[in-house]
Parts: sequence; structure tokens; C-alpha cells
Amino acid sequence: MPPLPDDIRKDRLQTALWIGIGLGLLLLLYALSPILTPFLLAAVLAYACNPVTDRLERLGLPRIAAVVAVLLGLAALGSGLLLIVLPLVQEEAALIAVRAPQALQLANEKLAPWLRQNLGIKLHLDAASLQKLAAGNWDVVQTVLSRLYDSLKIGGGALIGILVNIFLAPVVMFYLLLDWNGLLARLGNAVPRPWHARVERMARDIDAVLSQYLRGQVLVMAILAAYYSLALWIGGIPSAISIGVVTGLLIFIPYLGYATGFTLALLVAALQFAGWGPILAVLVVYGIGQLLESFLLTPYLVGERIGLHPLAVIFALMAFGQLFGFVGVLAALPASAALLVGLRELRAAYLGSRFYKGT
Repeated sequence: MPPLPDDIRKDRLQTALWIGIGLGLLLLLYALSPILTPFLLAAVLAYACNPVTDRLERLGLPRIAAVVAVLLGLAALGSGLLLIVLPLVQEEAALIAVRAPQALQLANEKLAPWLRQNLGIKLHLDAASLQKLAAGNWDVVQTVLSRLYDSLKIGGGALIGILVNIFLAPVVMFYLLLDWNGLLARLGNAVPRPWHARVERMARDIDAVLSQYLRGQVLVMAILAAYYSLALWIGGIPSAISIGVVTGLLIFIPYLGYATGFTLALLVAALQFAGWGPILAVLVVYGIGQLLESFLLTPYLVGERIGLHPLAVIFALMAFGQLFGFVGVLAALPASAALLVGLRELRAAYLGSRFYKGT
């Protein structure tokens, strides 16, 4: 077999080198995934807010003033969400304190007879009986308290991590926005000159795809906010509009947005003491909402905008979540959109190759 020409050998060595670098970067991302959340969140927000920052700069603001204005706008949006959620939580906590005696009475009237009839357990709930029950089962109470303390330590560590991410992300975002165009220029200068035109074209394609992704995600958030508000209102749930807006606006944060809205709605429904009707209404509303988001809105409004098949969207969310956890779910669709552009380039190269044409 004759030896390969030097140019073909060099091309193959370069291809192997870049494949190795790409695999190394993926392994590095996998290893660092636990600490990447604030940086990834800051990068996504910086990418989304950079056009606004550039426009403010063109209007005459210094770059640093434009960045500060954008960050203050995001802080105002976050504060608005808190102003919706905190009064709601405070109101429900006060309602719990007021209705606790009513809850004990309801348990004595409904739960205690059922326990006595079906399980042979005699139970009467009031402050004295609860204190007596705890004193007679102190060993069990100690075990439960010990496990609860361990859970609180784990949850406290997770809470500290969340707070660190919340405070670190704006700092990272500030520096990214401040030097965004310079960073892009330096990355462009690092690309080998023979590849520069192709890489620049791919970057423009990726930018177009990600812009479509962001627009689709905003549309999904708006639709879900309207759906949850209307559906909870029809179901007779108090504070339906507040809960629906919070659920819809936080839906871009995987799991957290849905869980926050669902927990608030379930708590409000349970505190009505109106039987199982409101609770079942919440379960149905949020069950349908999850199906709408996962199998209809996200695949079609987001997936179609970025050129991904609905099944590819579902697979990307599950695969990235399995590999990288919360960070993976957060980055699944943007990363898939970028990979889609690369796959298009590979397909074009494959269709134009001598291997495919058989020449």
C-alpha cells in the first residue's frame, strides 16, 4: 500500500489533535460541573443581555455604566419576583398559625375515627396529648430529630452553595459584560487563519440559533404564566395570579421553578380546609402543565425554532441532566443548538467527501 501524501497525513494529524482537545474539554467540563453553575448562569445571562448593553453604549453611556444599568434591571426583576413570593409565603404562614387549632379539630373529627375503625388506633390530637405522646416515645423522637438534624446539615450546605452561586453569578456577569466584545475578538484571533472564515460563519449561525432559543424560551414562560394563573383561578385557588406568574417566570430554572410554584399552590390549597377538591385541582393543573411544557411547548416552540426535533429536545434534556446534573439541564438546549450547527458542518463535509462520493 503506497504511503499517504504529506498533506493528507498532516490533515489527519490535525483532525486527531482537535478531536483529542475536544474530548479533553468535555472531560474537564464533566469534572468541574459541580462548580460551573454560577459561571454558566452568568455566561447565559451575559449573552442574553449583551445586545441591550451594546444598545445603551451606542446611546452614549460608558460601557461600565451600561453594564451597571443592565445588572440593576435584572436585580429589579428579581426583587419584583421576591415581592410577589414573600408576601404570599408570609400570608400562608400566618394562616397556618391561625388555623392550627382548626386543623387539629378536623383531624379529630375525620382522621381519628378512620384510624380507630380501620387500624384500631385511638388518637386524640391536642396540645396535651401530643406532649404526652412525645414523652412516651422519646427514643423515637430522638431518632427522628437526629435524622432531621443530619438532613438540615445537608440542606444547609446546599443552601450555602445556592447563596454563593447567587452572589457569585452577578460578579462574573459584570466582568463578562464589561469585556464581552474584547473576549470575542481574542477568541477569534486565536482561531487558525485557514479556519477563520468557517469558524466565524459557524459562530454567526450559532448566535442566530441561540437567539431563536431565547425568544422561544421567553414565549414558553409567558404561555405557562398565563396557563397556571388562569387554571388555578378556575380551580378556586387563592392568589392564583401570583402563583401562576411565579411558576411561569421561574420555569427557565429546571425543577426549581416548577417545584416552587407547585409547593406554593399545594400549600394554599391545603390551608383552605375545603376537602380534597382544591388539592386535586392543584395536582391536575400542575400535572397538565408539566406535560404541556415537556412534550408540547418546549419541543415545538423552542425545539423547532432552533431546528431540533421534539424527540431530540427531550433526549437532550434527559442526557445532559444525567451527565451533568442541574448544570446539564440548564445548558442542554443551548449546547444542543450549538452542536446542531457543528453537525450541519460535518454533514456538509461528509456529503462533499471523496468517501461519500466514492471517488
